[in-house]
Amino acid sequence: MKNTQFEIRNASHPDDTKSYDTTRLRKEFLIEKIFIPDMIMLYYSDYDRFIIGGIFPAAKTLKLETIVPLKSEHFLDRREMGLINIGGKALISVDGASYIVNFKEAMYIGKDTKEVAFESVDKSNPAKLYLNSAPAHKEYPVKHVTLNKAIVQEMGNPESSNHRKINKLLVSGVVDTNQLQMGMTEFLPGSIWNTMPPHTHGRRMEAYFYFEVPEKQAVCHFMGQPDETRHIWLQNEQAVISPSWSIHAGAGTAKYTFIWGMAGENLDYGDIDTVQPSDLR
Repeated sequence: MKNTQFEIRNASHPDDTKSYDTTRLRKEFLIEKIFIPDMIMLYYSDYDRFIIGGIFPAAKTLKLETIVPLKSEHFLDRREMGLINIGGKALISVDGASYIVNFKEAMYIGKDTKEVAFESVDKSNPAKLYLNSAPAHKEYPVKHVTLNKAIVQEMGNPESSNHRKINKLLVSGVVDTNQLQMGMTEFLPGSIWNTMPPHTHGRRMEAYFYFEVPEKQAVCHFMGQPDETRHIWLQNEQAVISPSWSIHAGAGTAKYTFIWGMAGENLDYGDIDTVQPSDLR
């Protein structure tokens, strides 16, 4: 695995998390290094056995390799995977078939896929593929999803500074999956709050990946139980793990975009428990 690095993130009990200081909170939930040139970076979480990662084929072609925790010959023997490209044009080969994936386009690759490789079409503008993966029990076909194929939902309003466009890319109604869901939220002018009002969903975990954060700016991600919240500051192209018991919301010091990915026992995007801002502590 000369071009792949992985790290295991264990689950934390909500009662224990209340005592974490800033350093411990960041160690458990923040993912700082998603993209390293010519590497595949993977973070294996105990929450729903979810994998978060980044594929950055700067000068080389990178092949998807299995990792020790999977105990499998191929990465996707018992898994499915979603990708969203935040860089230059990508050439993705899946068991001999080739696909061109452009900026902010997505791709679903299903269980039992054997050979997957990633290459940048233009090395001067390399691809950056953000990856989420979850366990799978059934094979579903590969699908390339462009933004014009997404389910688009506009939410919030300028008065609450949470006016945003949600692009549901790898969700039920667009692509068949076992449990993985992914999408991308973009903000309308003047808005900075994401997922506000916040919510929890006890039947699935979630991960957020923040990008297009301007230089010297940041995003404050809020987590924890509604009556005992915590926050983590993130920089551009960093991710955060959100357990099923935790809220997830954020506010940026400037305009940004984020990718959300979920896994769990249901595929109903609207199955949430909303928390009113006045009830947060």
